[in-house]
Amino acid sequence: MVVIAAGSILLMWIGELITEFGVGNGVSLIIFAGIVSAIPAQIAQALFAFDISQLPTYIGFIAAALVIMAGVVFITESERPIPVTYARRVRGNKVLGGISTYLPLRVNQAGVMPIIFALSFLLFPQMIATFLAQSTIPWLSSGATAVVNGLSNQWVYGSLYFLLVVIFTYFYTAITFEPHQIAKNLQKNGAFIPGVRPGGTTSEYLGNIITRITLVGALFLGFLAVLPIVLQGITGITALTIGGTALLIVVSVVLDLVKKVDAQTSIREY
Repeated sequence: MVVIAAGSILLMWIGELITEFGVGNGVSLIIFAGIVSAIPAQIAQALFAFDISQLPTYIGFIAAALVIMAGVVFITESERPIPVTYARRVRGNKVLGGISTYLPLRVNQAGVMPIIFALSFLLFPQMIATFLAQSTIPWLSSGATAVVNGLSNQWVYGSLYFLLVVIFTYFYTAITFEPHQIAKNLQKNGAFIPGVRPGGTTSEYLGNIITRITLVGALFLGFLAVLPIVLQGITGITALTIGGTALLIVVSVVLDLVKKVDAQTSIREY
């Protein structure tokens, strides 16, 4: 336990050094390295269990992996632009404002957090039920055993997992995105959304939009979460898995790294 704690602190320190003196978020890069380093072992395991009769399955898996990766990039980068106009103000001989811009609302506003929350929410009762299944009280033991057996069913587990990811996506988005505060800041800075009254109407308008686009992000996150279960159920090959959480982390880190490298390159050019 002490070794694990010391190792975690060391990795956090190294991550902070990378963030301060390198490019990108250090902790994210370390997690990214851990995920990528496991890929060769997974490929070796798949090759070891390779059967020529299952070649179409492997080809289909590779094609599906590429399509899913493209979908993750698309959803991660997708946003709904809300047009915003700044009112004109005259100060002396200068005319300020009158600029049109946009407010980007991301489709995947919550990121990878809903998957982590849902996984924790499922694992905790499973651990408690496993412990209580050994109880000497008959009704408690039978109830806990029923919970363990229910969650051991892949389709029951996958359905609950999907539902929890969708719920936590809306929950996390509601915490991190505050339409009322955004509407207040827009009004304070003399900005407005064309065709929408400032204040409460703007807040309601933004809330309705984020609710609709979050549905797309929530369903996509739920699909990514249960993807390994679905693939194993269809193909019957446990060596072929695409981890939705790992894909999200890898794509997010790579996109963030590319943007920061481009920014550093632009700064050096000027």
